[in-house]
Amino acid sequence: MFLLWLRVATVLYAAASLTALPAVLYGRPNWRRFCLPLAVGAIFFHFVSFTEMLALGHHLMPEGMNEVQSLLGLLISALFLLLWLVYRTFSFGLFALPLTFFLVFVPSLGPDRYTFSSSIVRGGWIFVHITLLLAAYAALIFSLLASLLYLLQERRLKSKHPLQMLTWLPPLETMDQIAYLTLVIGFPCMTVGLFIGSLIAQESIGTAYFSDPKVIAAFVMWVLYCALLFVRRSTGLRGRRAAYFSSAVLFGMVCVWIANLFSHVHRYTAP
Repeated sequence: MFLLWLRVATVLYAAASLTALPAVLYGRPNWRRFCLPLAVGAIFFHFVSFTEMLALGHHLMPEGMNEVQSLLGLLISALFLLLWLVYRTFSFGLFALPLTFFLVFVPSLGPDRYTFSSSIVRGGWIFVHITLLLAAYAALIFSLLASLLYLLQERRLKSKHPLQMLTWLPPLETMDQIAYLTLVIGFPCMTVGLFIGSLIAQESIGTAYFSDPKVIAAFVMWVLYCALLFVRRSTGLRGRRAAYFSSAVLFGMVCVWIANLFSHVHRYTAP
């Protein structure tokens, strides 16, 4: 039965992660009414599953990578709940809930290794994975470009002798909206793309994908993307500081591509 409880927890973690995005990033506090009960339910079923798993194995400590992943996910989600109870802060759920979902998803599939039904199906998921990540990269590039043009237009407007050749630049408000909108569009693409990529990697190499530098760099970039959206939304970041922040995230994206050169288990030529 422990697999059933773990699968229920995995579904609840997924739902809680999805509701945490609008609650934290997009300024929709009403979504917290759904996210928090889902998270509490997920932690409860996760705890029941882990306790029953240890009881069936007749040991007090986790043995094997699946049990270790399950315990790590349980501790992360429990710490998030503790922080909410003490400080009433919900922001950490944006990171803790998706991370826990990634950790428990493979163990919830059972002891048998998950495999795609055919190479065609696997190739289709790889295509979706690459397409979504490239769409996220494109959105981030456009956001950075809009921020840089914002700086250029701002300097032109403040100049005593503005360059007439730059009159084609859109208004500041328009470019700021474009910079933020492209970030909002790109974030779901990156999130779903990384999720699909995680499934493909774990199906191919198992839990060893957690030690792959490219995978680690990709999740670091996801965290930076979250931070960029959160800061822009909560502080109204714009102009020069927004451009600098976007540049930092773009640098993280470049690091992901560079890390691919050092990855022995996850290359674009052999996913």
